[in-house]
Amino acid sequence: MSVKERITMALAALDPTDLEVIDESERHFGHAGWKEGGETHFRVRVTSPAFAGKSRLDRHRMVNALVAEEFKGRLHAFALEARAPGE
Repeated sequence: MSVKERITMALAALDPTDLEVIDESERHFGHAGWKEGGETHFRVRVTSPAFAGKSRLDRHRMVNALVAEEFKGRLHAFALEARAPGE
């Protein structure tokens, strides 16, 4: 299973209304953390009712807890946009 698939599955716990997991690894060719084959740099856009009333920091903590295992492997960089519905 790919890193993208594992991130997508992990974030399903948030019951997202919108989820984009974008592999931006090729944009970071030659930079720190880049590895042959990609799957090192991701951008995630997620909208979830679980974020309602939560601060930006709390939202990031929630997501980071769900994908923590990925940082032990190939994942080097993770850009996150986390919103509640209607924001």
